[in-house]
Amino acid sequence: MITISTDSSDPAFLLSRPQRTVSASAGGTVFRSAHDAITALRSGRISHIVGALPFTPGAPTALWAPDSVTITEAPHQPAATTLPGFELDAELPAPEEHRQRVATAVELLGDPAHPLRKVVLARSVRARSSKPVRAMDILDLMVASDPMSNGFLVDLSVAGGRFPGRHLVGSSPEILVRRNGSQILSHPLAGSARRILDDSDADRTAADALLASTKDHAEHRFVTDQVSAVLRDRCADVHTPAPELTATPAMWHLGTPISATVPLAGPSALELAVALHPTPAICGTPTAAAARVIAELEGERGFYAGAVGWCDADGNGEWMVSIRCAELSADGITLLAHAGGGIVAASDPTAELAETTGKFQRILGPLGISDLPVTVG
Repeated sequence: MITISTDSSDPAFLLSRPQRTVSASAGGTVFRSAHDAITALRSGRISHIVGALPFTPGAPTALWAPDSVTITEAPHQPAATTLPGFELDAELPAPEEHRQRVATAVELLGDPAHPLRKVVLARSVRARSSKPVRAMDILDLMVASDPMSNGFLVDLSVAGGRFPGRHLVGSSPEILVRRNGSQILSHPLAGSARRILDDSDADRTAADALLASTKDHAEHRFVTDQVSAVLRDRCADVHTPAPELTATPAMWHLGTPISATVPLAGPSALELAVALHPTPAICGTPTAAAARVIAELEGERGFYAGAVGWCDADGNGEWMVSIRCAELSADGITLLAHAGGGIVAASDPTAELAETTGKFQRILGPLGISDLPVTVG
């Protein structure tokens, strides 16, 4: 454990949700592992933990016990913001290479001797600004452009390595886990279709096609089965309803609100987040096999597809899956955005590329990058 401090007036952590905003300073005790943070919360030595979990369990976290926390029972009220123009710099990897990665995964998924049943493959887009940008200004844009006022910001400095000065900023629609007293909610999303916002009839048709898609329901079931199983091991009264359509500003998703209960002394929101992460919605199944394929095809993800959230000493808190997000460089000039999609045996590489292109719009659209130049080929 080490201590950190900051002179910035901007929060080092902010999570905006429809019902609540949690904002925290950067000063406090840092925990390089989730286990250490859980132990400190259980001991009563600290009142709150905030920050981010990386995609890879066991990698250094960005978790700390802040000197000050502000909890407001309302979403964040974004300031009016005008940013300098961002320009697309690179697609990483190039679209054709991402299609080839998907094709490689589909081949593995079609091999009955291989254990893989689903894998989530992601790609990145790098954009550059003409002038330095504050992470808080991007957060304000994300919240202002989301009908549910979802948004998050985390200073990743405490993770060390390449992260000092970098921020993770985004607008995630996916609840990994929320605990409020004895009530538990996890709302995984898996199975997606791009929205057609300039044509309401076509948009409705896309939604209906997703809801009827056998391929997408099979992909979604991998997620709900695992989340429900983890919660049954730790909670009571686990209820897993049928999937329903969930709308975000850029995408339709299949989503399932899974509820459960715990005793007041039961597992905290952070403990449940660690137990659930990574779900098949952002990794795949079986988890170990999917993680190996991701490492081989993508490399290190950092904090993309991890989790961002908070937890108090009573166990209450909320952790969002860190998707629809980007990493802002320490100089405020370069933004690396991420988007992925679940690959199953029936996946089509070109369709999967198009899905990531649609998901990028959640972070790139508000920054003035209306679309990527290449989606098919």
